[in-house]
Amino acid sequence: MTDTLDNAVGKIRGLEREMKVGVLMGGWSPEKKISMMSGKGVVEGLKKAGIKAVPLVLTAADKDEKQLEKRIKAAKLDAVFIALHGGFGEDGTLQALLDKWGVAYTGSGALACGLAMHKGCSKLVFEANAIPTAPWQALHKSWGKGKRLKEIRLGFPLVVKPADVGSAIGVTIVKKRDELVKAIQKAFQYSPWAIVEKFVPGVEVTVTVLGRKALPVIEIVPKNEFYDFDAKYTPGQSDHVVPARIAAKNAQKVKAYAVRAGKAMGCEDYYRVDFIVPGSGEPRILEVNTAPGMTATSLVPDAAKAAGMAFPQFLKTVVGMALKRRKKA
Repeated sequence: MTDTLDNAVGKIRGLEREMKVGVLMGGWSPEKKISMMSGKGVVEGLKKAGIKAVPLVLTAADKDEKQLEKRIKAAKLDAVFIALHGGFGEDGTLQALLDKWGVAYTGSGALACGLAMHKGCSKLVFEANAIPTAPWQALHKSWGKGKRLKEIRLGFPLVVKPADVGSAIGVTIVKKRDELVKAIQKAFQYSPWAIVEKFVPGVEVTVTVLGRKALPVIEIVPKNEFYDFDAKYTPGQSDHVVPARIAAKNAQKVKAYAVRAGKAMGCEDYYRVDFIVPGSGEPRILEVNTAPGMTATSLVPDAAKAAGMAFPQFLKTVVGMALKRRKKA
């Protein structure tokens, strides 16, 4: 498997000398706590890979672009590893600034991050590229407080979520009509846009893509009703099954859809794509994650392991890809 991955991403050069990589974490989104956990995991992994990793914890003071630029450049880094989740770090804003400053960074560029972060934009990309997804509607906060319920034309049960927040924050499964307004207002607490989509029962799986190579499919088995915040980040609250217990044809389909979705959005280097595989019919894509979790309970480290890569090796490969991309810019 490792040889196949080398062929997929290209041989990484320039990592023979000691590298200094800043790991950006923290920030001010609702996912700050998880970002800190991811950042810690990345720092430890990079150090095991022989790379000098420097934690850079962002705070509200770093909303000042000039201060952030000065701070990053003063650290004299070869590259930055983005371990920020949500908001500024994952919606393309930070990526655009790093491009402007000429700083090498991991993951996808500004446009791809923006498309992936907003679930409504993602849905449009999926549909335009014939990637099956659940029926959906987007609502703006100007929708009101329930007077326009007739505009929701999807049958129950439904999933209601903020359009541009991750980690399952603000997500509700709605089984009855009298629960819908409360769920939508909950989503609006985190974003000016809410996504309402048809709930599709089935097996939840995820595919990590490295370069243009889909890694082994992982099945997610939460102990809770769905893969919510608690199930994602509390040890023992979910199981990761590799290989996923789905038909071989569906495993091949989700891998192909994951690569296709990333290409359509312009994703680079690595990302993770989530799906629901129903009992019958096509797998349905849920979302693309351009800055996926790197915690002890996260899925990307498990995918790397299943592909025959130790987590430090995976991180080193991602850093090498960032340097290679910056060199071409």
